[in-house]
Amino acid sequence: MKKLINVAMIYMIAALVAGVFYREFTKLNQFTGKTTLSIVHTHLFILGVFIFLILALFIQNNQDILESPLFKKFFIVYNIALPFFVIMLMTRGIIQVLNIPLSTSTNAMISGIAGISHILLTISFVLFFMVLRKKSIQAE
Repeated sequence: MKKLINVAMIYMIAALVAGVFYREFTKLNQFTGKTTLSIVHTHLFILGVFIFLILALFIQNNQDILESPLFKKFFIVYNIALPFFVIMLMTRGIIQVLNIPLSTSTNAMISGIAGISHILLTISFVLFFMVLRKKSIQAE
């Protein structure tokens, strides 16, 4: 459980930094339009902080879930995919604020990498639901 709380705290720090970065970076560049930087803060809070705090509360009474091989896979894949996803949001947002022209291939590359991170997040959620399903079957 301590590991889950520590991970939640790391994501909280990242979310706060992302929020400050968004505010200061757009202000510094006198940017007033829409940018994906504005959603990084909330994505980190929800997908990072809240998910792991909820897991910590849930697992408090089911410590054996942490030892499940599927949970370990979920934890690794999720903590690779979420930072990957956030980096792509930040990249896209910085490009928008700085109004950097992108070639079609560069734009597609950024979208493709973001898509891969979404796929990895989906895989990690499937792994976690498999853990929950297996635990619920054992409890019956």
